[in-house]
Amino acid sequence: MRIRLGCLLLATVLCLPVCAQQVYNMARFGITPEKKSNMSARMEKALAKIKKEAKKGETLVLRFQSGTYHFYPEGAAERTYYISNHDQTNPKKVGLALEDLQSVTLEGNGAEFVFHGQMIPLSLLRSTNCTLKDFSIDFENPHIAQVQIVKNEGDKGITFRPASWVKYRLTKDSIFETYGDGWTLHPMSGIAFEEKSHHIVYNTSDIGCPTKGCVKAGEGLVYAPRWKDKRLPEGTVVAMRSWDRPTPGIFLSHNTHTTLKNIQVHYAQGMGLLAQLCDSIYMDGFSVCLKGDNDPRYFTTQADATHFSQCKGEIVSVNGIYEGMMDDAINVHGTYLKVTKRVDDHTLLARYMHEQAWGFDWGFAGDEVQFIRSQTMELLDGTNRIGSITAQDQPTAHGAKEFRIRFQQPLPKELDDQEAFGIENLTWTPEVYFAHNTIRNNRARGSLFSTPRKTVVEHNLFDHTSGTAILLCGDCNGWYETGACREVIIRHNRFVNALTNMFQFTNAVISIYPEIPDLEHQVKYFHGGKPGAIQITDNEFETFDLPILYAKSVDGLVFKRNRIHTNTDYKPFHWNQNRFLLEKVNRVEIAE
Repeated sequence: MRIRLGCLLLATVLCLPVCAQQVYNMARFGITPEKKSNMSARMEKALAKIKKEAKKGETLVLRFQSGTYHFYPEGAAERTYYISNHDQTNPKKVGLALEDLQSVTLEGNGAEFVFHGQMIPLSLLRSTNCTLKDFSIDFENPHIAQVQIVKNEGDKGITFRPASWVKYRLTKDSIFETYGDGWTLHPMSGIAFEEKSHHIVYNTSDIGCPTKGCVKAGEGLVYAPRWKDKRLPEGTVVAMRSWDRPTPGIFLSHNTHTTLKNIQVHYAQGMGLLAQLCDSIYMDGFSVCLKGDNDPRYFTTQADATHFSQCKGEIVSVNGIYEGMMDDAINVHGTYLKVTKRVDDHTLLARYMHEQAWGFDWGFAGDEVQFIRSQTMELLDGTNRIGSITAQDQPTAHGAKEFRIRFQQPLPKELDDQEAFGIENLTWTPEVYFAHNTIRNNRARGSLFSTPRKTVVEHNLFDHTSGTAILLCGDCNGWYETGACREVIIRHNRFVNALTNMFQFTNAVISIYPEIPDLEHQVKYFHGGKPGAIQITDNEFETFDLPILYAKSVDGLVFKRNRIHTNTDYKPFHWNQNRFLLEKVNRVEIAE
């Protein structure tokens, strides 16, 4: 990496004595712990007063006492936020809305921030050199319903016991319904965990859990005659859920140099952390995790632990624990716009395509871009720069889906609206350093990286990630998440029993899997581009099945000095029975 985390943190510390510092004890504003009273309105008033009092050039510290603080939707800040990879429902309630700040530290001192209803716990927007540290985020009544199977009678159905904190009832038409402040849910899907190990149950993936026809079966018990699944033994814990993801735990947008240190997110209704259009994010001890070995919960977030969309600079994640989430530990990508019309030789109309990714800035004048054929995922020669970009369907980018983009250089002749093309913003792509983290007992995959800049993944433990442990992707047809990886180093990691379940892109423990509808007619390779572009070295694989590496459309791949140990923890079941399965690869070196 160009800059190491330790140096950055040291530079931050050394800066503090030089600058004037103003400490705000939040108790001064009536924001005190150990009460169930609502802190939302007090927080909004306190932040407004602090911003009014603060002097230019001061560094500010917002200091909380240790203890538990409760935040409710009533009286909370209300914002219209368009958040990448989330449901675009607005307005949203925000517990701690931090906006337009410079050199501010939120110092939690072990504070536990507990939220109610449907809220974004914390947002940080349009801010520079800010630090969030030493606190946790949780919800009193999560929107995922945890239940335990007490009797599985096969074709006769399942009897289960909801966890003590789950609020539920049986509707008039006998459906199991969970509810909380301002929300109700009829969960029809779930993830099954082994009772003792917390591993996701082998070869189950996303399970159906139909609850129509439910009846009470004794004190705290519910009988579901239509829920039939012989794979789930008595004692299995199921996280019953929907596919909604309205709000992340922490939302970062349009920030520069943000540090997150010693933060635990125990639950969020979307991602644990979602960052978009940010320049440089440093996370040390940021975790999406349970509350320790004695936590009765088995799940954490509704989606990814951390997710970075259209960011630049550096993304650093070290010393974190990511467990129990319903998707990946980290996903780093940009967003392709689809070309909808060629207006003239310098101008295009282009559009956000995915229903959960629109409404925010895509680029700015001067940004470097490149164009890609959607069917073959081949780049057109050369790059271009944005001369101007304006929203086409809204007054500003806020809430926009389509943009009018004028480019500095003439457009390639072959680029028209008769064939599907995407645009990738190369300026908003980050370097990534992901190290000394533990990823375990989660749904889907361990980590996803889709950036052309240097990515280093080292000294991590990937323990029962359920699906693929590391994925290098790229897709200009479905998710529209960019882009090709040019320099990736994966080294000194330990992989333990990945691939116990099948999800999207789970072809091997490490899966290099761009979505290419027409691979047959692809001429150029998608990932790589030089010898040793992607290096997988000095790792340890402990596996019960065969597939270790899958790669598609790669130029420059090295796999060497890795140790593979086969165990009998599970029965092999994967469709891919190749250690190394390669499709359209060039300049490959494989030596176990």
